[in-house]
Amino acid sequence: MQFNYKFNGDTKVTNSGSSTEMSFSPDVMRDPTFFNGILNKHLPFREAISALHDIVVSDFRFKPKDKSDYKAWAAEQESIWLAEFMKTSEELTQKAGLLRKELSDIYDQKNKILGPFNTAKSKYFNYIYTSDRDMWIVLDPVITVHPDELFFECFSKDESSYGRLSCSYEVFTKINDFKCGTTNIDYSSALYDEFQKIRDYKETKFVIDPSGFEVTTGEQESFKETKIDVPDSWVRGFLQVNSAMTLGGAEIELHPMDVYNICFHLKRKKEKEGPRSLRFILKPGEPVKILFEPWGFVLDCPRSLYKGSAETEIRIWGRRRLLLLERLIPVTKKFNVVLMGTGLPSFFIADMGDMSFTLGLSGWTANDWSGQGNFDLLAPRRETDVMAMQKIYTALRETWFSKTDALASKVQLDKTTVMSSLLAFAQSGRAIYDINKRVYRIRELSRDPIDGKKLRFANAREEAARIFSDTDAVKLNAITEADKGGLRVAGSVTDKGKTYKPEIVLSRDETVVSARCECNYYMQNKLFKGPCEHIVALNITYREKQTIKKGILDLII
Repeated sequence: MQFNYKFNGDTKVTNSGSSTEMSFSPDVMRDPTFFNGILNKHLPFREAISALHDIVVSDFRFKPKDKSDYKAWAAEQESIWLAEFMKTSEELTQKAGLLRKELSDIYDQKNKILGPFNTAKSKYFNYIYTSDRDMWIVLDPVITVHPDELFFECFSKDESSYGRLSCSYEVFTKINDFKCGTTNIDYSSALYDEFQKIRDYKETKFVIDPSGFEVTTGEQESFKETKIDVPDSWVRGFLQVNSAMTLGGAEIELHPMDVYNICFHLKRKKEKEGPRSLRFILKPGEPVKILFEPWGFVLDCPRSLYKGSAETEIRIWGRRRLLLLERLIPVTKKFNVVLMGTGLPSFFIADMGDMSFTLGLSGWTANDWSGQGNFDLLAPRRETDVMAMQKIYTALRETWFSKTDALASKVQLDKTTVMSSLLAFAQSGRAIYDINKRVYRIRELSRDPIDGKKLRFANAREEAARIFSDTDAVKLNAITEADKGGLRVAGSVTDKGKTYKPEIVLSRDETVVSARCECNYYMQNKLFKGPCEHIVALNITYREKQTIKKGILDLII
């Protein structure tokens, strides 16, 4: 997808000995949205907005070690080693010396020729990092002004972490003017450094500049236009994590010291093998316990009692993303945690009084095919009449935020219809569920509507797999133990009258480590182009069966 912006200049920061003014330039191609206020909660805001920046630039995907320098050195030494190995006489030794000198001259000449190029390349990458962030970061934060609060949203570079900073108007001592709406702001990399300069003794003025909407057409040359090609996977991930907020889950309250201990233990050790998960052991009325795998260390949280009604265990992966919360610990009163289930998204909400910070995590850090079928958040809900949906959206826009019951009463429609419409708005980026205050809010992710149906699946095979699973075309035949404590799941999928027998192997982290099938797609491509629809369908069915089984056991307990 392509996002088009037009800014009336750049974001400006003006500093003096006693005050700081931050003037953000909004996207003038969207509905006028502006805000003008003086910051009151200086240090909590500084830490929270900095944590939001950490999410934007974060990339926790596995990165193999760069061995290019070693390989280059080894290639240069290969001829020397060979000469030394083969020397058997004084004559060969003399020849080896001459060759070694000749090679040294050649390498010196090579470095002399390529030196300016390597230096220029290094300067270029340093330049675009500081001057052209669009080449490094996918999308700037989105800012929304509502009657009761101002909030920022962002999504990480690795497409696995969502951040939302909500600031009530108590965060500001004086609000001169504002207009509700959503806009993108020109967010330069240098702005992060300016945020670090916020101090209690300095007055900080926060402005989303409205002047850009008042410029006449004769001054178009003053505008700065930006076009960013955003991967569909990025938008899909953003919408999935947003939609996940509506699904609920097990709720716990963690003391800031418990979150500190989680970060402390993650930084002390580095896992060398799986499973790499946090296992939340929840028993009603008892302190929360967290098991760190694979070390078997159990963290007791005596300040954090589980208030749920059923005993359960929930595992989450991609746990090192929790380090993004580290700088919020000193300014947070408590952390409210929502765990949707094993391998499903989770949300950590830092309660800072007049501010709240939400960190949403997808099931795994890596958005690869091994996690497909883990959750399908963009599945279509009940079909709703277009006129009814428009009526609901118009009513919601009048107040900008509302609870489902209040909105249903206002539009005189049943709650199911209203809920279905609100979920559709969340899936298309037109609204967001505020998991902290339990209300739906208007928030247009982009100026143009986003087609959620097109973004629901990554490819046609994934769509076909969902159809197989929904139509009971998939059967689980056997679940047996595999190597290293994993599981081997075998099944059958009926496709156009023919039955295929796919098989997947799950690691102790419950990710797919290998798979096979009998279909033509698998025979031609193996797994190099991703799994076939039959493998994905088997994975979906197995995970959904496990979720249902676990739910029944929880009810029995």
